[in-house]
Amino acid sequence: MNWITKLERKFGRYCIPNLISILIGGQILVYAVELFVNQYISFYLNLDRGALLAGQIWRVITFMFVPFSGGGPLSVVLGIYFTWFIGTALEKEWGDFRFNLYLLLGMLGAVLACLCTGWADTYCLSLSLLLAFAMLYPEVQLLLFFVIPIRVKYFGVFAAVLWVFSFLGASLPGKLDYLLSMLNVWLFFAPMAYRSLRA
Repeated sequence: MNWITKLERKFGRYCIPNLISILIGGQILVYAVELFVNQYISFYLNLDRGALLAGQIWRVITFMFVPFSGGGPLSVVLGIYFTWFIGTALEKEWGDFRFNLYLLLGMLGAVLACLCTGWADTYCLSLSLLLAFAMLYPEVQLLLFFVIPIRVKYFGVFAAVLWVFSFLGASLPGKLDYLLSMLNVWLFFAPMAYRSLRA
């Protein structure tokens, strides 16, 4: 990760400390507004190519504050908590700059995917945090359903397999979306994987 070290030496002072807390605070606020004030708030914050090209530039940042809602309220709350738990651990392990860079690259990938395919969300970004956590802390145990202890590496393998199947089953624009949205994973971990395979 030599290029990351060079960037950190040059731009390290410009990072945002406690970025995960800001992100999670924004997601809680947006979800609360969605529940109690305006259920369509996400439509004004999500990534949308037409809206971006029409000048709604704020969406390149605000889409990060829209929690991934793959299910009901419980899944949203658990997703927000899990993102905070993983993000806090990564922030402590990497430091503020590297964590900022990882998120920024994920955001950039999502925006590029949106411009190329018309849409993007935070699914792959959340997945990229889980994969990073699994690679850094493979032996840490989490409680599945708050009862069953499972090592994080198995969560990571399951998430990666799920991503591969989603990628293979997607249309050509969907495949491009999945690839670009994982830009941070490719840039951070592909060189490490390549060196391991060579060794």
